[in-house]
Amino acid sequence: MSQKLPPNAVVVQSALRELGAAGEVIVLPEKAPTAATAAAQLGCEVGAIANSLIFDADGEPLLVLTSGAHRVDTALIARTAGAAKVRRATPEFVRAATGQPIGGVAPVGHPAPVRTLVDNWLGKHEVVWAAGGHPLTVFPTTFEELVRITGGVAVDVE
Repeated sequence: MSQKLPPNAVVVQSALRELGAAGEVIVLPEKAPTAATAAAQLGCEVGAIANSLIFDADGEPLLVLTSGAHRVDTALIARTAGAAKVRRATPEFVRAATGQPIGGVAPVGHPAPVRTLVDNWLGKHEVVWAAGGHPLTVFPTTFEELVRITGGVAVDVE
């Protein structure tokens, strides 16, 4: 798992260092398009995978970091975020908001801060794995650190 980091992952690693995060971005042997495939490669529970989902909340990006064991209730998230409408963002919207591709969106390393909600369920895991800016990269963190480095709000997502 020690390969040269892709450019987006280098940006994420730099952001993690600047924010005082402990984890290092690593390269997985294979793409992990689902939480289950990421968990299998990392040898952890699916619930310890922090899926990074970008939503379009009234035209503004909203990042929801949810446990791989959960689905996001968009109506609940809309109420929580105070948005009239929350819907899944297009790949173009995601790239514009984060500078990163779907399947590799990290919680940090974006061109500008993105409002973030963090699934309370992630707090049940000692180590949480989040995407590292590229579909082949991840980094270990904790629930508390995710909330801190993203400036996020801990919420229930389902």
